[in-house]
Amino acid sequence: MALEEAQNTAAGNAAAEADATEAEPVGTMTVKRYPVAPGVRLNVRSGPGTDYRLVRILPYGATVPINCQKAGETVTGTYGTSNIWDNIANGEFVADAYVQTGSDGYVARRCA
Repeated sequence: MALEEAQNTAAGNAAAEADATEAEPVGTMTVKRYPVAPGVRLNVRSGPGTDYRLVRILPYGATVPINCQKAGETVTGTYGTSNIWDNIANGEFVADAYVQTGSDGYVARRCA
């Protein structure tokens, strides 16, 4: 499952981890952006699991906003094993196990 969700670079990729300090407005709130694991091109899915349609693939060094989070398929990634999926845009989810949130749990509200 995890290998399906991320496409790693060749050994030696020197992608640096960015701080999650940039923010973007969503409605009246500001949403924090979080870095995707270094050396990972992360699959964006239409729902919280690998069986959902592939929407796009994020480039190396991407940061993502987390609008809300939802329980879904369990995935093992760079930052551990988790069933949390991050909503990064309308109808777009990424596996939280590849996003550096600094937490093993939820860091945003749960998606409705």
